[in-house]
Amino acid sequence: MLEISRKSLSKLPFSPVISRWLVRSHVHESEGANMTAGTTSDRIRTSDTPDLSTASAGTKIDMLYLSEPEVIAAGVKDMGRCMEVMEEVLVLVAKGDYRMAGNSANSHGAQVSFPDASPFPGMPRNDADRRFMAMAAYLGGRFDTAGVKWYGSNVENREGGLPRSIHLIVLNDKTTGAPFAIMSGNLESAYRTAAVSGAAAKKLAPKNAKTLGVIGPGAMNKTALHAMTTARPSLDSIVINGRRRVTSESFADYVRANYPQFTTIEISDTAEGAVRDCDIVSEVVTGRTGSENYPYINGDWIKPGAFLSLPANLKMDKEYTRSGRARLLVDARKIYEAWAEEYPAPSHETAFGMIGLYWQDLIDAGELDPDKVTNIGDVFDGMAPGREFDDQPVLFSVGGMGVEDVAWAKTIYENAVKMGIGTKLNLWDEPGLI
Repeated sequence: MLEISRKSLSKLPFSPVISRWLVRSHVHESEGANMTAGTTSDRIRTSDTPDLSTASAGTKIDMLYLSEPEVIAAGVKDMGRCMEVMEEVLVLVAKGDYRMAGNSANSHGAQVSFPDASPFPGMPRNDADRRFMAMAAYLGGRFDTAGVKWYGSNVENREGGLPRSIHLIVLNDKTTGAPFAIMSGNLESAYRTAAVSGAAAKKLAPKNAKTLGVIGPGAMNKTALHAMTTARPSLDSIVINGRRRVTSESFADYVRANYPQFTTIEISDTAEGAVRDCDIVSEVVTGRTGSENYPYINGDWIKPGAFLSLPANLKMDKEYTRSGRARLLVDARKIYEAWAEEYPAPSHETAFGMIGLYWQDLIDAGELDPDKVTNIGDVFDGMAPGREFDDQPVLFSVGGMGVEDVAWAKTIYENAVKMGIGTKLNLWDEPGLI
């Protein structure tokens, strides 16, 4: 059995969750030990790299807090690495090694929404993207961690210089439930969302893609731009379409300042202009539910072999959707099934506007063969083809999942521990009530 004094422990680098690093080997419940699980070893590692297990024989619980500047320093903007991690996550999801909220274990999250009118003057009113959401998840594989992303959303935030949504992430030991990390989540969320599409684009976008179409020139498409240029460095032309020309012009300025590889930058007054002749299209438009509020893409506009990233509201024709002309891929079919169970039909009109929900509505109505919709994780894993024929366009619906937050946040946390970044916060030395 390995014994190390407290004085010796104080010289070791900070370890995550529970700050007492003494982990005794072969301790049985009969000895009164309070062993937490999640450990990969029953000894203290003596290498220069901190032990990232979350096990301890004690009761003291410490957490690592990471601010936004600290998650940046820990690599949250490393798009190439994030894309690799998201591919790994989506394979695990396709295999089933995960759990999320709800009875189905596939719910996007638990949402607090608000009424159109209320007798209580302090209660918020319903509006576009006005909600609070908790996205809880457990992810297996090498991540083997639970966590939750908690956020509030209000489009009016932008008028005060704040993001529409403000995110916080907590990571927990899978067995004790003890929190071991709390971190700023806005950049984590934005980068993992873009990286999901970026990983798919790396696999399926035209090899020498030249032209990128952007519909919805906001914050989400800034990280999407990072992902698409990482997936296809050959991109050199961009077409931008926004609801207001001023936002398109601002996005064009952002491209000029940050992506000199784009030698041609155009602004289109129509969505069609940002789809036709584009090798990759990134459509990210949020807003009110109801297809009358969603942007529209006609399948006839889509270039043969093009890759379309679709993580937000969108409307398309039923005939094109059912025709087989395009490959229909999703991040995870089961999250769309869960949405369809949780919201009144048709869920594309009542829940969210992701095109994958439209496909699910058609499946539930018996108008689309469910086998026509494929998990991207099965494509990554070689279990399904990315295309059914050459030059088939790919439509990739991205709903977003808490498991993605757990994976990228765990990666950032591990980086931070190795780099000595962050602030240790104490939950308790001993619990006041057992």
